[in-house]
Amino acid sequence: MEPEPGDDRETEGVLNPGAVRGPDGALYLFPRLVAKGNYSRIGIARVRFNQAGDPSGVERLGIALEPEADYELRPNGGGGCEDPRVTFVEPLGHYLMAYAAFSAHGPRIALAISKDLFHWKRLGLASFVPFEGIEFDGVDDKDASLFPIAIPNPSGHPELAIVHRPLFPGTRPEEIACHPKSRDVDIHRESIWISYCPIATDGHESDCLGKFASHHRLATPVSPWERLKIGGGTPPILTRHGWLIVYHGVSELAQTSKSSHPLCYSAGVMVLSEQHPQVIRYRSVEPVLTPSLPQERDGTVANVVFPTGIDRRDDIGMPDRFDVYYGMADSRIGAARLDLPELLPSGGTADSQEERI
Repeated sequence: MEPEPGDDRETEGVLNPGAVRGPDGALYLFPRLVAKGNYSRIGIARVRFNQAGDPSGVERLGIALEPEADYELRPNGGGGCEDPRVTFVEPLGHYLMAYAAFSAHGPRIALAISKDLFHWKRLGLASFVPFEGIEFDGVDDKDASLFPIAIPNPSGHPELAIVHRPLFPGTRPEEIACHPKSRDVDIHRESIWISYCPIATDGHESDCLGKFASHHRLATPVSPWERLKIGGGTPPILTRHGWLIVYHGVSELAQTSKSSHPLCYSAGVMVLSEQHPQVIRYRSVEPVLTPSLPQERDGTVANVVFPTGIDRRDDIGMPDRFDVYYGMADSRIGAARLDLPELLPSGGTADSQEERI
């Protein structure tokens, strides 16, 4: 998917889509549409497939969300509803969208709910209780996604679980690029987290959600390809090996000048235990997708592949095939095929508090 010529809503890029099967069985994308001045809306598009079953194009169907709430607007007339992840949450019987709301305060996780994917109701900003002196509220946070079923929290109680990566001051890739390559990682402030929130399980729509709590640190930068940052990617999807997440990592490219630190965004794979998602069963040592195509190396932000949507191909009788939808250089949307192996590879990276990179 590329910006449509003549559509001012897409003039600066079409990228980072949510992906989910609708009540009709069709696959829908929710791309971020970027207008002039980095004004972002979330669109709706239906994916077209060719005779081989591969995604081959989209049919645009309108706008799902555009900046309207105060937490989505900036004083200069700008605003952003960005980078959505969409999940059908079975206990609620509804679709939940986690997206980045970009106001004057910076990016924050916002939530919206829908029964049919075409009519969305805002639930407001996600809020978090503190954890061991760490304040999650008031901190930039994005790239969040939700589990489709109730997940046992660290105390064993089934709750709504969200994967997120707070951007604490000093932990942006551009900031960490100034640090030596051999360094101590701040495991609490550079990690992907899972946080939990109680939900009603009667299938009724809720106007709001409580605060997320019971926080658990999931993963910290370990490998060189993710030295500068790791963050969320596709929503967790259950496979026979456990919960599959395609996440992103950031590293440096060759420095072109004394003051610049070119960055490279790649994608890796994480498999979490089905029964205990806080436990990582496998994590890829090397990235599974790196910027190599011209559309990934040149664009609004060069050298970026950014996974945000995933689709298991049960529709063509291939439950071990997953199509991953991702942003290409913050300009376009691409699709990649991931085939689940019979056995998880050996030698996946560990993630301990003693790890250094």
